[in-house]
Amino acid sequence: MTEKYPITITINGTEYQREVEPRLLLSDFIRHEVGLTGTHVGCEHGVCGTCTILFDGEAVRSCIILAIQANGHELKTVEGLTPNPTLENLHPLQASFREAHGLQCGFCTSGFLMTLEPFLAENPNPTEMEIREILSGNICRCTGYQHIVEAVKLAAEKMR
Repeated sequence: MTEKYPITITINGTEYQREVEPRLLLSDFIRHEVGLTGTHVGCEHGVCGTCTILFDGEAVRSCIILAIQANGHELKTVEGLTPNPTLENLHPLQASFREAHGLQCGFCTSGFLMTLEPFLAENPNPTEMEIREILSGNICRCTGYQHIVEAVKLAAEKMR
């Protein structure tokens, strides 16, 4: 039997205390231990960007971090963008992705949103080249990216 260790992680403002095996991935902790399934898992190698969350405000890949490494840290998942979302109260990023058709199947969308939130906070008026550069770390198999670029431009405008 593998030994378990106590951890405390704050996710979207709520503190979670669990005992975990040292090999448990943070993405699995978020999805299976806490039940926040908006964080998707794609490649499990940190390449696709689907599992991106905010770790102490920085965009990171949760599939290449162990849950035990997040002990004492604050995380934000896509569920933290807009608690209890409706079409009337979406975060500007969510609303812009919807309005500009920046999503199709939606599997990759949470990773894009979590990558873009700190990017737009630091760069409220990005050029198209800057947008394309930040998007290059996330893979989408459905959209061809042009609508995602347009969604980011729209979100930047709304957030200024």
